[in-house]
Amino acid sequence: MVKASGDRWQPLGRAAVPYLFLAPALVVLGMTVFWPALRALYLSFTSYGFDVTQPPLWIGLENFQNLLKDRTFWVTVKNTVVYLVGVVPILAIAPLLLAILVNRKLPGIRWFRVAYYTPVVVSVVVAGIAWRWLYAENGLFNQFLLGSGLLEKAVPWLTSPALSLPSVMVVTIWKGLGYYMVIYLAGLQTIPKDLYEAAAIDGSDGWKKHWDITLPLMRPYIFLVTVISAIAATKVFEEVYILTQGGPLNSSKTIVYYVYEQAFQELEMSYACTVGLALFLVILTLSILRLVLDRNSDSTPYL
Repeated sequence: MVKASGDRWQPLGRAAVPYLFLAPALVVLGMTVFWPALRALYLSFTSYGFDVTQPPLWIGLENFQNLLKDRTFWVTVKNTVVYLVGVVPILAIAPLLLAILVNRKLPGIRWFRVAYYTPVVVSVVVAGIAWRWLYAENGLFNQFLLGSGLLEKAVPWLTSPALSLPSVMVVTIWKGLGYYMVIYLAGLQTIPKDLYEAAAIDGSDGWKKHWDITLPLMRPYIFLVTVISAIAATKVFEEVYILTQGGPLNSSKTIVYYVYEQAFQELEMSYACTVGLALFLVILTLSILRLVLDRNSDSTPYL
């Protein structure tokens, strides 16, 4: 029996249905993500900047050669690495401890959860302005330290090259604690209570039960929080812009802020694209390395 011509196209039609649903999102992503990314890649090989009315001039690898000799760029790389090393471990551990504390049936425990989560819903701009007041010479921190006799003079939190970057890191940690705590809290509530009861019979109680049961079962969530916080720390911009604007002496300037500075202050669009491409290649290399290491590890769980 010969099938009708319309029947032949039915499997193809069914296969095309998912792509039809994806098409609007792909069009939006193409216009807002893929095309700008390809355009930035092209501009990194050109000279295009102050006079935007002129077409880009192809210069090959000149921008990359200048990038390798740019001392400010390497300072921003160092600052970004320090930011990652300082922020990510704290945001991977401290929220888990908070989640363990609030994952209890105690009177008023929901208010504690709300209090810890409040910084997440606060605008970065509002939080940055508030922390800038706290860090001021006559701000709350200095007034407390001076009034308690711990210090004899005010601390230049945001104007000292040694303290500016750690001060910005504190704001990032404060903003992220509640968000990652909720992720850990969701994971903790999926662990059966029978496991803790069995562990208590075997002598594993108190904080030891968290070492024996909680940490092993929470490893996928710890991995997730580590990745998310690392990406967020690499892209940090708002805190730096509001608190220090990269100063003093570039001591708190990160790579993303350097891209902004080159593009919108110096109007070096091509060079800004080159810096952004270098950052993308570094993140891509680290991501691939991470995936390779995880696949080679038999004990690493996945979400």
